[in-house]
Amino acid sequence: MNSSTHRNIGAQLAKRAAITPQREVFVEFERGRRFTFAETNARCNRLAHALLAMDLEPGDRVAVLAKNSIEFVESYYACAKIGCVLVPVNWRLAPPEIAYILADSGAFALIYDSEFEDSLAEAAAHPDYSLTLQHRLCIGGSSARAADYDAVTADASTDEPPLQAQGDDLLFIMYTSGTTGHPKGVMQSHTTMLWAHLTSLTTSDIRGDDRYMLPLPMFHVAGLNPISLVVHRGASGVIMRDLEMGAMFRCIDQEKVNIFTSVPALLQFMLDVPERQQYDLSSVRWISTGAAPVPVSLLRKYEAEGIAIHQAYGLTEACGPGTLLLPEDAEAKVGSCGRPQMHTEARLVDMDGKDIPRGSDEPGEILLSGPHMMLGYWNKPEATAETLVDGWLHTGDIATWDADGFFTICDRKKDMIISGGENIYPAEIENALAACPEVKEAAVIGVASEKWGETPLAIVVAEAEQSPTADTLKAWCSEHLAGYKVPRLYEFVELLPRNASGKLNKPQLRERFPGPAPF
Repeated sequence: MNSSTHRNIGAQLAKRAAITPQREVFVEFERGRRFTFAETNARCNRLAHALLAMDLEPGDRVAVLAKNSIEFVESYYACAKIGCVLVPVNWRLAPPEIAYILADSGAFALIYDSEFEDSLAEAAAHPDYSLTLQHRLCIGGSSARAADYDAVTADASTDEPPLQAQGDDLLFIMYTSGTTGHPKGVMQSHTTMLWAHLTSLTTSDIRGDDRYMLPLPMFHVAGLNPISLVVHRGASGVIMRDLEMGAMFRCIDQEKVNIFTSVPALLQFMLDVPERQQYDLSSVRWISTGAAPVPVSLLRKYEAEGIAIHQAYGLTEACGPGTLLLPEDAEAKVGSCGRPQMHTEARLVDMDGKDIPRGSDEPGEILLSGPHMMLGYWNKPEATAETLVDGWLHTGDIATWDADGFFTICDRKKDMIISGGENIYPAEIENALAACPEVKEAAVIGVASEKWGETPLAIVVAEAEQSPTADTLKAWCSEHLAGYKVPRLYEFVELLPRNASGKLNKPQLRERFPGPAPF
């Protein structure tokens, strides 16, 4: 298949390697490894040829369970070039959750960090574990179940593999937490990622000599998108393996970082850490953040540091970009998530799907449109049909917009909780609690937390003659859920409130348990 540079994301790396072969493109900060465009492209080609030798074909899914690393980058580009579909797996998930994603995606190969060997062993014992999985590569060594990543790729060819994907062919499937207890796989293509890049590059000030720190996990769209964004722009990405504050400060100082993506909770942490005064942060030009509005007081503190804050609203389903509040509007439009970015259109509609005019106080659902919207949900045609309607992505987020076209989120989709930048859906926790023999039923809501923004509160009705405690329920949830989803707050009640149709009345629960959390 003939594919030009602009039709295949992997070909962009090869093109950059031809234009600026000796320019540094990626740095692994903690490990001290540095890679030029030419070196990175050669490494990606080796993995591509190794995957081809395993008889992988275009469309086959390759799951990656790994922390931020050059190997993650290589997996992304190797898959892109040969037409395989990357499936980034959240390494914070519990083994049953990992097993579900591997099974649902039909992963044919798995690339993983050696530190997740035990989690995968538990996942393999789960009935949902993928029956299609044929090949496993372990980063950091071999095991009884996997070949050594370095050994497999060491002798492979560095020649360009035949490009076997383009345009609307799948690039990756990224799983987002689901309101029904199971995550949905968001399908993005080479074209949608290209337009996500163009949208960011034409809305924000990203320069060819920028050093872009990559601290967010690459299994999130906010962590994956910048990998190829810096390649497209010819800039440099500084990879942070772990989100550790001291290391971030050292990285900014030593690598002269200009830009990075964060969440509001992290922005506050950065100001609260005493050792920040030991480091030179003057190279930072701006920080992009999302998930929640940034208070004016925090904006002013960063302004005093000479650092601008770009406040974004986006979704995995939009391959990242949605709206953006630029620094010059931040104080006048405090609380807003901004206006639609370049190549992105937005509307606000009421419950009947009728457009709400600008300047109205009436809240409605945000609809997005543009060439970077998802193709749909993997193997979920009904969910796709509900979300993508006549070219518009129904976000499920409720907002208002003013006469100037600035959006302000006033409710979150499907009761979603955002804790420390992580999306948590109450249904997942409620399903886990409902399976506990001590629990008759449970409801989960988010309460304000000074530290995390929000944190889950579980409201539990005990089974007859059972006496669950917060500690026993934490232990139960820890076995079935990722650590960041486990509620630390519990309230025990005799009955959960319901409306006339029998549906759980969460507004009443929020009134009864308003918070905030004591941490």
